[in-house]
Amino acid sequence: MTARLVLRDVDVLHGRTRIISGVSASIAAGQMIGLIGPNGAGKSTLLNAIAGQLPSKGKILWSGNPVDPRDVGFMPQQCQVRADLSVLEVILLGRHEQLGWRIGDDTLSAATRILHFFGIADLAARGMPTLSGGQQQLVLLAQRLMRQPQLLLLDESTSALDIRHQMHVLKLLKDYIARTGALVVIAIHDLNLAARHCDSVMLLNGGALVGHGAFEAVITPDILRSVYGIEAEFITSRSGIPVILPLSPTSVETVPREEPR
Repeated sequence: MTARLVLRDVDVLHGRTRIISGVSASIAAGQMIGLIGPNGAGKSTLLNAIAGQLPSKGKILWSGNPVDPRDVGFMPQQCQVRADLSVLEVILLGRHEQLGWRIGDDTLSAATRILHFFGIADLAARGMPTLSGGQQQLVLLAQRLMRQPQLLLLDESTSALDIRHQMHVLKLLKDYIARTGALVVIAIHDLNLAARHCDSVMLLNGGALVGHGAFEAVITPDILRSVYGIEAEFITSRSGIPVILPLSPTSVETVPREEPR
């Protein structure tokens, strides 16, 4: 039976403010889901709730049970290492539950493989504080995959990478899914990357789920106007994938101010 993430009427409140409101979805493993929406839509909050980092109301289930942190690889938006650890040490901490006084050959081999998988084996001895923001993102994502999680939650985990490395990482994630059958949910701002690499998308706006399905079914000119506030042209690439060409922001109606009396 394929694992499945089920959200039923999920609410998240911050004080009296409702950040996530009534989100429901059923998502089978073995795919990459792009969590999209404008700034402040609730993407980070929803990912934190699924990962168990924020209290929520409603049901969040993985394979019919409450989410077990041991099944989850979670990479929050603001994620960096300031401690004076080497890249290899940070990768090994991905399996901290299994580490003892002596690190086994199998664990070291797994760490070496994941470094090569991400193309960062040459950084193994480097200290984390010496790395760029993009390099740190690659190391921390590799650390999450070191655990071989079946549910991987990523909050803008490619935001510090250049376009080549973004595409490389998204391909690596697809390869990981094909090999393990995992579910990857990734918050991503670049709609064109989401269209190319994600199997489907979940569109949040104002804390509510306003669209869930294939990219071309969810993202339409009307949605871009009403949710993102832009006019855009849709182009189809040679491979048949939709490409969004932003043209201009939509006009914003303003309320005239009263003249002082």
